[in-house]
Amino acid sequence: MVIGAGTILDPETARAALLAGAQFIVSPTTDPKTIEMARRYDKLSFPGAFTPTEILTAWQAGADVVKIFPSDFTGPEYFRSVLRPLPQIRLMPTGGVDLQTAGAYLDAGACAVGALASLMPPTLLERGDYAGITSLAQQFVQVVKNKREA
Repeated sequence: MVIGAGTILDPETARAALLAGAQFIVSPTTDPKTIEMARRYDKLSFPGAFTPTEILTAWQAGADVVKIFPSDFTGPEYFRSVLRPLPQIRLMPTGGVDLQTAGAYLDAGACAVGALASLMPPTLLERGDYAGITSLAQQFVQVVKNKREA
């Protein structure tokens, strides 16, 4: 298991998370100084972006992967459109990714998918149904594995 820290908004919080052992930083927005902090500690940075300008800004600042957030407003076709002029950028959708859409995002050029609510639904968390969450995680892994083998 690799543990990261999410909803990181500034370099100070990134540093605290990295010193506590986070192996990667996830942000809802692009802050070049936060990306720089992750790079200083040789850790991965996944800043959020939405528009092509924000995506390119995040990439130029040193992002390892640019998180498209929220993806439920864009869909896989947006990835195809953005990657046509920016094929060098690694994109990952978050927000609205589930077992039904994950494969379509990967087919559209996403390098990975990010899922939270569909991976750990509140109903399973409330019941402490860790076997159910594990099953969902295995299903997501299988979707990714199938797409990479195809």
